[in-house]
Amino acid sequence: MEAIIVAGGLGTRLRPLTVTTPKHLLPVAGTALVAHQLAKLAEAGVARVVLATSYHADQFEPELGDGRTWGVELSYVTERELLGTGGAIRNAAAHLESAADDPVVILNGDILSGHSLEAQLRHHETASADVTLHLVEVPDARAYGCVPTHDGRVTAFLEKSPDPVSRQINAGCYVFRRSVVDDIPAGRVVSVERETFPCLVAAGALVLGHLDQRYWIDVGTPAALCRASADVVRGVAHSAAFRGVPGEAFVAPDATLAAGASAYGGSSLGAGVTVAAMAVVDGSVVASGATIGEGALVVDSVVGPGAKVGAGVVLREAVIGDQAVVGDGCELVAGARVWPGHQLAPGAVRFSPDV
Repeated sequence: MEAIIVAGGLGTRLRPLTVTTPKHLLPVAGTALVAHQLAKLAEAGVARVVLATSYHADQFEPELGDGRTWGVELSYVTERELLGTGGAIRNAAAHLESAADDPVVILNGDILSGHSLEAQLRHHETASADVTLHLVEVPDARAYGCVPTHDGRVTAFLEKSPDPVSRQINAGCYVFRRSVVDDIPAGRVVSVERETFPCLVAAGALVLGHLDQRYWIDVGTPAALCRASADVVRGVAHSAAFRGVPGEAFVAPDATLAAGASAYGGSSLGAGVTVAAMAVVDGSVVASGATIGEGALVVDSVVGPGAKVGAGVVLREAVIGDQAVVGDGCELVAGARVWPGHQLAPGAVRFSPDV
């Protein structure tokens, strides 16, 4: 069985982390986000995966190799121009070996899900469906397009609305009949959500919704990245790609947590990270090679590769880009972001009146 992972997006909501790195390679519990998807596919019996890349495409293969680490055969295809979700899928189809009636799994590359892909595949094959979508039900669907169904059959794909008719939303994992992939127009921008799926429904194709309420998150913002990583570290979300033991923190084998320092709340400390004495890291992602200074407090924040956070710094819901320097005594809160390579002088930024 084969799969395509759509991994060409720019990740603008995750900047400055994605200025230098595609969002699909950002660390989640010490492992690239997309690696969790590769491991999930392998668990479901997928043998070959085509990774559809575009933005910073040259970084994927050095990081992921041939896929054997996660139990799949991995190949790469690059869009020279962004083609949308449907266009990316069609562009990758040339690398598939499946027959026309075979199932092909399609994943959005920024999703972390605990749903049963095996059950979704059985649902699809038992019904001889053209497409089967993983759906989740959310408390408030106004921020999403909704996907109403009748007796399991998708009846419409509706844009965001102040009064959605359903709380079911598209969860970004599909099983396609291979021939349906080949019917997507080639060489142009195509959205599966706005064009492919609505056209299939209008034409009477069998498009099914597979509702599964297990763990699901769209890893599209720094807050979501922290949450997803913490959930994997703590064992709230299962991933076969996680190399640690579920608990309060993941600390890479060559990371250093000094005496008196602490990491908890599902924090992840990547390779070569150094956390100095009396520093606290809570619910945060600290990427490889970063340094956290003495007495610093890092809460619900992301610290990029090679960044330096000085002594006594306070970070709350902050994002520090690659190789950036936050000088001693700075206080960055409520979504503050420092771009890669920039330096803040000691005490230069404060969000409280004390000195």
